[in-house]
Amino acid sequence: MWTRLQSLAGSLRDLGGCTRHNSVAAFTCQNPGGGDSDNSQRALRADKGGRTMPFQAVRLYIQDHHVVMDNGTVQVTLSKPAGLVTGIRYDGIDNLLEVLNRETNRGYWDLHWNPPGGKGIFDVISGTSFRVVVENDEQVELSFTRMWDSLLEGKYIPLNIDKRSLLNLYMFILLRGSSGFYSYAIYKHLQEWPGFDIGETRITFKLRKDMFQYMAIADNRQRLMPLPDDLLPGRCQTLAYPEAVILVNPELPELTGEVDDKYQYSCENKDNQVHGWICFKPLVGFWQITPSDEFRTAGPLKQNLTSHVGPTTLAMFHSSHYAGKDLVLSISPGEPWKKVFGPVFIYLNSASNGEDAPFLWEDAKMQMMAEVQSWPYSFPVSEDFQKSEERGNVCGRLLVKDRNISDDYILASGAYVGLAPPGDAGSWQTECKDYQFWTRADENGYFSIKSICTGDYNLYAWVPGFLGDYRFDAIVNIISGCDMDMGDLVYEPPRDGPTLWEIGIPDRSAAEFYIPDPDPKFMNNLYANHPDRFRQYGLWDRYADMYPDTDLVYTVGLSDYRKDWFFAQVVRRKDDGTHVGTTWQIKFKLDKVDRSCSYKLRVAIASATLAELQVRVNDEKARRPLFTSGLIGRDNSIARHGIHGLYRLYNVNIPGARVVEGENTIFLAQPRCTSPFQGLMYDYIRLEGPPFSGSSNEASGSFK
Repeated sequence: MWTRLQSLAGSLRDLGGCTRHNSVAAFTCQNPGGGDSDNSQRALRADKGGRTMPFQAVRLYIQDHHVVMDNGTVQVTLSKPAGLVTGIRYDGIDNLLEVLNRETNRGYWDLHWNPPGGKGIFDVISGTSFRVVVENDEQVELSFTRMWDSLLEGKYIPLNIDKRSLLNLYMFILLRGSSGFYSYAIYKHLQEWPGFDIGETRITFKLRKDMFQYMAIADNRQRLMPLPDDLLPGRCQTLAYPEAVILVNPELPELTGEVDDKYQYSCENKDNQVHGWICFKPLVGFWQITPSDEFRTAGPLKQNLTSHVGPTTLAMFHSSHYAGKDLVLSISPGEPWKKVFGPVFIYLNSASNGEDAPFLWEDAKMQMMAEVQSWPYSFPVSEDFQKSEERGNVCGRLLVKDRNISDDYILASGAYVGLAPPGDAGSWQTECKDYQFWTRADENGYFSIKSICTGDYNLYAWVPGFLGDYRFDAIVNIISGCDMDMGDLVYEPPRDGPTLWEIGIPDRSAAEFYIPDPDPKFMNNLYANHPDRFRQYGLWDRYADMYPDTDLVYTVGLSDYRKDWFFAQVVRRKDDGTHVGTTWQIKFKLDKVDRSCSYKLRVAIASATLAELQVRVNDEKARRPLFTSGLIGRDNSIARHGIHGLYRLYNVNIPGARVVEGENTIFLAQPRCTSPFQGLMYDYIRLEGPPFSGSSNEASGSFK
């Protein structure tokens, strides 16, 4: 990969090649204090090689309309009192942010909100007052505040922005020796204020398009990206929705014909710790590092945007992507609320020559691990951000009891275990007001969750390989300094009888099922022969190519879910452009049937988009289905290249009178068909025989 990048370096230089060094009005202190920025960078690189690095004291320069933080390595300029990042100077480059953009469109906090029942409002949060919280040789911390009152109702979200009152506050911190800066926010709603909904809040950085053209999200998710100009009319063809385009006349000819879509670069929270961009001349990296998921909403599996064409880098704190209205943060009138988002770290690094390009990504990952080890940070001044000594710890072991597998306890290897606000089992995946703390159990089921903010929680878990959600019923009260050992906890997953057959793996994802190759016209070459092949555009249309006239039929014992079960039950496109619902069949045989007992069909859904699951048994034309979910889901995972959205589990009783000895058929219908993106993704399906009686191997029905 990197050899290929070296061969493209000349092409990149021809496109602007990072040679433009526009001066910026806001950046009047190019090197306040007389320090040599280039020498500082050489010292930084020397430090990477193991030599001692001399530190320059942190300095703050307050101007009429801007404020500049400088530690000799990086300078950050913010507008005053708005608190928008207008310039970042690093490695002799006067500004890493897009100087062609207005100052309000470079680096900023934003949110998308609406009054209850009202239209959505996009708000770039601009402070109305500024103050210095900390200023010394080691650290500068700034506060930009915006106060709310009733005269602003309907115009601004009812959140105060004032540190002194511990209200909605966003801050920027520069530390001595740090090659970058930190940002965090405190949002607070007072009880007497009106309610609101938040669909999204984040930090956005718009980088210079003449410099940053290579994006990295993971070891196997890196590529040269199109330029923003490539997405203009006449240079691209818009596909089924505005975010997805085919590149018709890109600046880099080798990208011609490829699809670009920002949702192709989404990432689960648990893996979304570092991402960013590389400039090749000079070799500079710009990275967004998130050291903790505690302030992100909806738990470790929630998918969020990362970086995309712009070049844009996002620090996502809350969004309803891959969930829909179930993950809109709703605050009611009379409901007090406060939350700290962040800090996150904007990390900058550099290297001396083209051969060191891989170093920037590897170094960014190392820095990310160092930030994770330092969490919770000790330097934020706000009392609302709890420090390590104010928090508590929980440990224990999770075991599984499933009598179909063993009469003994099973170690919950690799279980996801977390603390989240009290609620029903599984409620954590739509919880978006407070904090969550998650970990993975080891191979023996032992877990340890550290640095938990004080408060009341439930302990939740789910175990890959087993259905359903676990919740420890008692409230877990975390107090400062506590070390709570919860001992052995036992999860009994849903189970009535022995497994007669199963399809898939209960892991909350449809990734194990058949994912087709994309139409050659809709390729993103990043995902050619890639584990995340489901991120290719247009896979929903491949179903009609494979099943033009009849729907999927799966025969238990003969079919292979990895080859014969399409990853999503989508609608079928007809020749006239309309769509019809689909009905899938599962055929299976029973040697004998106990008509006096019920069988249990368990259907775990990995994602649903304006869909309905109807279950019929041995009668496809039955007027009333045996089970219907009703209209469910706004995940939009099919269109947004996600292999899962929100997890749902349905347990369907099948009376023994509905099945027969010999061949049986279960019909899974999804009739909703007004959009090509409606449908279901299955996680796992299992048919259980009649309830156990006696030993774990005894059943009153059998299957072949």
